[in-house]
Amino acid sequence: MARRGADRRMDTSVLWRLFFPLLAWGCLSGCAEETPAPQNVTGDAKRPMILKDIAATTAFIDAAEVAVIGFFQELERPEVSNFHTVVGKIPEVPFGLSTSPEVLSHYNITGNTISIFRLVDDKREDLEITEGREIDAAKISRFIHINELRLVTEYNDVTAIGLFSSPVQTHLLLITDKTSQEHTGRMRRYQEAAKLFRGQILFVLVDSNVKGNERVMSFFGLKKSQLPALAIFHVPDEEQDVMPLSEVSVERVQDFCKGFLERKQKKEDRSQEEKTEL
Repeated sequence: MARRGADRRMDTSVLWRLFFPLLAWGCLSGCAEETPAPQNVTGDAKRPMILKDIAATTAFIDAAEVAVIGFFQELERPEVSNFHTVVGKIPEVPFGLSTSPEVLSHYNITGNTISIFRLVDDKREDLEITEGREIDAAKISRFIHINELRLVTEYNDVTAIGLFSSPVQTHLLLITDKTSQEHTGRMRRYQEAAKLFRGQILFVLVDSNVKGNERVMSFFGLKKSQLPALAIFHVPDEEQDVMPLSEVSVERVQDFCKGFLERKQKKEDRSQEEKTEL
């Protein structure tokens, strides 16, 4: 049975310290190192797709949950070489590159820019490269890792930054053991449910085996014996709900999310009525 947590509130600054550690603009382990890019880059699975027109660029963006495009007016720049370096180090993300004036104009690009496009919240994030600003491979890699939110995003200190900067402010967490034999099936059903709430709720995976994630479980008052569990919260007011699960199914996840959204809507409607009466 779901357990509402509206009475278990924390100061917003505490929540942000919990889920959104302040990280230096440096490279965490796993970030790309700053190494020279090959000079003969033209295009294959490990190199950016060359996007020559608007139709090709639109199709490229629409074909993936997350897509990264380097929009460059000038190719003889250090950041272009670093962009190629990063392409080979993040194989799970498709990369494109365009120098077409038509394409750059269509996407309102006025200078060398690296953009990431997300399906989950239909948002675009830009890393604008201005004169005097040094953008090495590590910074490009970090920008991508922060912002590559997916239908289901695994929580860590880097993706937390992107989650809290998304315009979608209701987050659903599946807190579970990734080493469980049932994990693959759980994730498949969780991802199916995520498609039903795209643009409304960000779906997040929290691995209970990661030591730092104990604080997430503690925040929602959960013990390992209660997992797997769903925890949903609305960032602005920290309203939350928790439901331990015996089984992760599309229907249970859908009902849990719908119930939370409906309660939020009713509260907002009542609040609006009270304001109108005044």
